Amino acid sequence: MTSTTSPSSEKIQPQLRSVRPSDAEALCAIFNMPGFRWGTLRMPFEMVEQVERRIAKSGQETTWIVAELDGKVVGHGSLVVQGSPRRSHIGEINIGLDDAFVGKGIGSAILGALLDVADNWRALKRVELTVYADNEPAIRLYTSHGFEVEGRHVKAGFTDGQYHDLLSMARLRF
Repeated sequence: MTSTTSPSSEKIQPQLRSVRPSDAEALCAIFNMPGFRWGTLRMPFEMVEQVERRIAKSGQETTWIVAELDGKVVGHGSLVVQGSPRRSHIGEINIGLDDAFVGKGIGSAILGALLDVADNWRALKRVELTVYADNEPAIRLYTSHGFEVEGRHVKAGFTDGQYHDLLSMARLRF
């Protein structure tokens, strides 16, 4: 699996804010980009209505933010706290960017903001995520924020007609 985008050394500071119902169309466009889809377990051809429903169903357990540049949504990230009382110290992170903005520091800004919420607002002790094992740019990003690989799920993800390994990564703060 190879990314269709090439990272640039240019770093951009986006405006981060909470997701809004009116973001559904812009988010759906990002979700359907080939580079975005390559790095996630999402299906192609998502519909705006599906994204609208996801936004509407987000509750107190979810912190969902978007990154904007000049009023345009260029990325998003979410932190979802586990619902079980015995797992309420755990949050799961998901991040994605517009293909044209990969490698410009926006993912790092989103991840940093979500980890601030995890640490300073929710007192989470464990934040976890899943990433394709060959998504080296994403793994570098997560590692730079303190995540470590905990395990490999062999052939657990399917994309582009092939099975790929997934990595479980987590950042612990006990």
